[in-house]
Amino acid sequence: MFSRLHAALAALRPGRLVLAARPRSLTAARCLLGAMEPAAVRCLPGEPKLTISFRLDGSNKHMLRDQDEALGKVLARITNGIAKSQGKAKKSKKNNTGPPQPIPSPAAVKLYYEGQEVSDALPNSEAWRDGAVLQVGDVKYAIRRNAPKFTAAVLPGSLLAEFPVCPNLEVEFGHLQNCEFIWFRENPPNASPEAEAAAEPPHGGWTEVGRGRVYVPSNQDIGHRLKLHCVPKDGTRTGPVQELVSAGSVEAGPGVCTFDNRHAYTAREAEWPVVRVVTFNILADVYAQTELSKTVLYPYCAPYALQLDYRQNLIKKELTGYNADIVCLQEVDTGVFSDSLTPALDAFGLDGVFRIKEKQHEGLAMFYRRSKFQLLSRHDIVLREALTSDPIHSALLERVFANSAMKDKILQRATVLQVSVLQDLSKPGRKVCVANTHLYWHPKGGNVRLVQMGVALQHLSHVINENAPGAPLIFCGDFNSSPNSGVFQLLRETAVPLQHEDWRSCGPGESISMELLSDFPPMLSACGQPAYTNYVGGFHGCLDYIFIQPDSMQVEQVIPLPSHQEVTTYEALPSVSHPSDHIALICDLRWNP
Repeated sequence: MFSRLHAALAALRPGRLVLAARPRSLTAARCLLGAMEPAAVRCLPGEPKLTISFRLDGSNKHMLRDQDEALGKVLARITNGIAKSQGKAKKSKKNNTGPPQPIPSPAAVKLYYEGQEVSDALPNSEAWRDGAVLQVGDVKYAIRRNAPKFTAAVLPGSLLAEFPVCPNLEVEFGHLQNCEFIWFRENPPNASPEAEAAAEPPHGGWTEVGRGRVYVPSNQDIGHRLKLHCVPKDGTRTGPVQELVSAGSVEAGPGVCTFDNRHAYTAREAEWPVVRVVTFNILADVYAQTELSKTVLYPYCAPYALQLDYRQNLIKKELTGYNADIVCLQEVDTGVFSDSLTPALDAFGLDGVFRIKEKQHEGLAMFYRRSKFQLLSRHDIVLREALTSDPIHSALLERVFANSAMKDKILQRATVLQVSVLQDLSKPGRKVCVANTHLYWHPKGGNVRLVQMGVALQHLSHVINENAPGAPLIFCGDFNSSPNSGVFQLLRETAVPLQHEDWRSCGPGESISMELLSDFPPMLSACGQPAYTNYVGGFHGCLDYIFIQPDSMQVEQVIPLPSHQEVTTYEALPSVSHPSDHIALICDLRWNP
């Protein structure tokens, strides 16, 4: 290898080269580059700067230069930097005894491409080509222009045996599906000689335990740290390797969880034309960590089981085990969406969108299987803003604002409606509208929820008519409404009479009397009316729903809810075996061709 490298380097000619864009083979050059140190160049059209990164004398060098700057200025800057480093080294040795050391000559810094020296006058954007060679003294670097590179690579803070570990990864100039991932378990200090011998360099002290983007630790991993070896790739091109080591060791999991038996019904993805839908209020961390939650709402829950890292392990395992096509989530913390759920569900084939509530740190998330659906458009709204600004709600606005107390109550709510139009990839042109919301929570807020649902249905009707005529509606969410509520009646029967008790739910001061009509035909609660979807110490009831239009979709399967014994094993929810105070609803829907 070294004799071949020496011969190849000797072939570099001293003549200067002004680069021209011509189709020449780089096979020989790439073979040579594989034996050199890497140097990464990031240069994108439209950006004024490029970056040059390489390692010299044990330190990382990162240079930010103008794309239109002459190459000679960059090479001179590198030369000056080396000279300064040598000068500092000389000063540090001036008090040492011994014979005087010769002053080193300035290091030669040159850039070559296909064996010819590149002209100093060439602009950086043209000079730093993929396959070029940077020579700094006796060291040569293989230039990798816009090579695949991880821009984010983080392991979760909490690792549990039998629960998937999904790192947060982002790659530039490549695709995560093409990257290489190898998982290692740290050997114990008293590892056997056989185990140490098996862990060959560069992974001495570690034993390979798995490959792939996601790893599920086994009980054998308990007490050990994990390491992830990541190689960014894009076809045949590779980039700088990243290695991630977990901050802590793998811990024992909680054993049987409330969703384990449910996964037996969802072990495989649904087959077209069946669509699997999930709705789940996952309990935002901003609410789970309040003193009220710890001492009043969930005093029965072990404190560690309310911690976000612990609950995220359970949530990710539960959601990925459902193999759903559409997932609607409520109470999703902003960081949970970006740093936890998105990387985890992306690894299982789902893309997602997020809508935050105004002036809050949580909101709504909708994920869809990218092999089955394409996101065409989004039509999210803040319900109070739509009521006051969109003319389609003028009649409802007039009735609501006739009562000043009711008006104030409505305008205080930051409730949002997340609306997405998806296209069926197996039958282009066929669309579905997916809606997701979390209505006002107060037990005496039935009148507010009715107005919110009235705004939502009018908006959804308008969106479908304007963007996807004839598309069916799947309406998911935590409606905070029982089956005997006005909201449920509006969806099921298309009308709420003026004498419905929910109009007076907040007392006579906020009472309004009006008939509220839906623009949709009667809808069906796909999962029926369970005894409860929310179970806490002081309350249990059915608050969550998946509503569909039965003329377009039929219920193929409803995944059974956990048994009452499973729900109450630790008194109520959340618990060490269930991450939220709500229970997910899952159903398979047959979409009529």
